[in-house]
Amino acid sequence: MSGIRLDPPAVAMLWQGVGRAHREFTVAEVALGPGEVLVEVELATVCGSDLHTVSGRRPGPAPMVLGHETVGRVVHLGPGPAARDVGGRPITAGDRVSVGIYSSCGDCPPCLRGLPQKCERLFKYGHAAGAALYGGYASHLHVRAGTPLAAVPEDLPAGVAAAIGCATATSVAVVAAGGDLSGRSATVCGAGLLGLLTTAMLTEAGMAVTVLDPDPSRRALALTMGATAVLDAITEPPVADLYVELSGAAAAARAAPRRTAYGGVIVLAGTVSPGVDLAWDAQDIVRGLLTVRGVHNYTPAHLAEAASWSARAVSRWPIAEFLGPVHPLADLDLALVASARATSIRVGVAP
Repeated sequence: MSGIRLDPPAVAMLWQGVGRAHREFTVAEVALGPGEVLVEVELATVCGSDLHTVSGRRPGPAPMVLGHETVGRVVHLGPGPAARDVGGRPITAGDRVSVGIYSSCGDCPPCLRGLPQKCERLFKYGHAAGAALYGGYASHLHVRAGTPLAAVPEDLPAGVAAAIGCATATSVAVVAAGGDLSGRSATVCGAGLLGLLTTAMLTEAGMAVTVLDPDPSRRALALTMGATAVLDAITEPPVADLYVELSGAAAAARAAPRRTAYGGVIVLAGTVSPGVDLAWDAQDIVRGLLTVRGVHNYTPAHLAEAASWSARAVSRWPIAEFLGPVHPLADLDLALVASARATSIRVGVAP
């Protein structure tokens, strides 16, 4: 292990449980192991799962440092061979990187099957108990070996770069799960960041996309991301070849079979915690010749494509405009409240 003295010390915000204010703590020394790096955080964005945790809707250990959509700069490397980014290039000090949301061992059965996000020894940033630099709401992030890292251009807006490691990579995984449906139709339920990014990606793939969302402002944003039609959440959409559920709404998930064309694909990615009783009749899937795929997080290949897509997409789609107010790290509790009430797609937190 390589001990690194930090002067000034790193600062992080410790979540202490539902209804309790975050507490600031400092870390003066970090011990980096082989393949590990220390990233100085440039920006962390507030994801919906963070809001679910602090509200108690999603269980999480306390205390811990939340935050998992992070971009920053590598300032220290652990001993031994350097970590590599998702493009295969050795990481060096000074690299600007979007940090993946997990680390995996690479050797267990799920990892060997190409499912590192389901590693038997999975470690997830922003979900780890204890007062340590393992969440994005901090000045520095301790990145463990086995974490996918995506090098990002210096001129890529920070709000776009931070989202790569969560929402954008997950959107890439969602689109990949839909298969080859170019020239056909899709319904996307939910016009949060996942839904908006997925809409743009499906549009680029040649699909006609209908987006469902109860918020008129979100529906308007969906049109700027390539949607051919937008509907409120209670209006029945036309039957589509691909049905993507990203809203987490129980009604949207339960409606999937009747909204999907014969031989079509249903992708469920929005309902994680708490769960939803789908109450589907098996014959709906059998007689409809439907394929149902669940998407939870992503692989390093998806992160690599997310970084590449973001660098291209920033000049075509208004993704840089999705970042709203950026709050100082010390005002994290205010940032979380603002995010829950915000009209912007993402709220930022910066040291």
